[in-house]
Amino acid sequence: MRVERVGVVGAGTMGAGIAQIAALGGYETRLHDPVPAALATGIDRLHRALDKGVAKGMWTKAEAEAARDRVGAAKSLADLGECDLVVEAAPEDLDLKRNLFTALASTCGPETILASNTSSLPVTAIAALVPHRERVVGMHFFNPPALMKLVEVVATDEAATEALDVTTEVGRRMGRTPIRAKDSPGFIANRLARPFTLESLRMLGEGVADAETIDRVCRIGGGFRMGPFELIDLIGLDVNLSVARSFYAQGGEPERWRPSPIQEAMVADGKLGRKSGEGFYSYGEGARREPDPKLGIEAPVLDHEQLAKIDPAATEILPRLFAQIANEAAFALEEEIGSPADMDTAMRLGFNWPRGPLELTELLGAERAVSLLQALRIEHGEAYRPAPGLVSAARA
Repeated sequence: MRVERVGVVGAGTMGAGIAQIAALGGYETRLHDPVPAALATGIDRLHRALDKGVAKGMWTKAEAEAARDRVGAAKSLADLGECDLVVEAAPEDLDLKRNLFTALASTCGPETILASNTSSLPVTAIAALVPHRERVVGMHFFNPPALMKLVEVVATDEAATEALDVTTEVGRRMGRTPIRAKDSPGFIANRLARPFTLESLRMLGEGVADAETIDRVCRIGGGFRMGPFELIDLIGLDVNLSVARSFYAQGGEPERWRPSPIQEAMVADGKLGRKSGEGFYSYGEGARREPDPKLGIEAPVLDHEQLAKIDPAATEILPRLFAQIANEAAFALEEEIGSPADMDTAMRLGFNWPRGPLELTELLGAERAVSLLQALRIEHGEAYRPAPGLVSAARA
């Protein structure tokens, strides 16, 4: 099967961005939104993004003009009927997506690949009412699509190998790095990112250190671009909490995924992060983060002496955080949500981690990770139960 025309449903930030990289990849592209004003805004956003990319040297003026000529506005779903692949970028509502996919199935040919950009809903559930479910896949881009190089190609149990392979090639031609993910909670990247915020919230609740210290340790010692609390404030505490609740429910309520009571209380109090002016930090006039000091540390590090230079609590914060990251990666490997290489690629490209979770496991050492987790389990409970695979690696 050869894809020549790509359709995108939903002209918001994600949809317009996906249409933009499809057009830059050489595809005839049709962008649809049921709200005419939103469609016009999306087309305008796409054009402005192409011009901005020229100014930044991301592509040439000729490439931008060619991409602009490839994009057309689809006023109805029927206008997507000749597309070979349609990417849905609608709001995260299961009934809405199901109805949309049913409509697309009747509009498009039986061989048209239908892809969902969902980040939190099971693709299998979205495809439930679609005839020829073997052509339904996930195609999860990261925001903003033009800058974030990762795309997760999500395989349901019914997805055809050809549909997955073709979707992977489309992602490549769009200039993204595609990885193959199992249709499971959070796919790969969002699943493996769970410990970064949840374990940091636990350490905050236990008084290991305050939010600012944990963030600084993660930046200086861990090499992360943002600390966990800065990240939660940026995403929005309410949005992050909603994701945490979804994971907890979809995963069968494992203790390690239990949402934090600290976050529950802050959301109830209206402290939502940057958008409300206050979260773990205040964002009033003049509020800013001081530059991190130069300590001669090449992150990520786990050496006790080097960590102590950052803060006395760093010697506990970073090993503990890395142990939980290693543990989640081990659980994910057992569930075969993706290959080891794809798991590391997901976190480096999807979340800008300095290293992937399996690379961090190697840095920490499986034996040290299990030892830390077992001690924490005795003190704090089942959130620290070591994955069988990690225990086996520690014994090897």
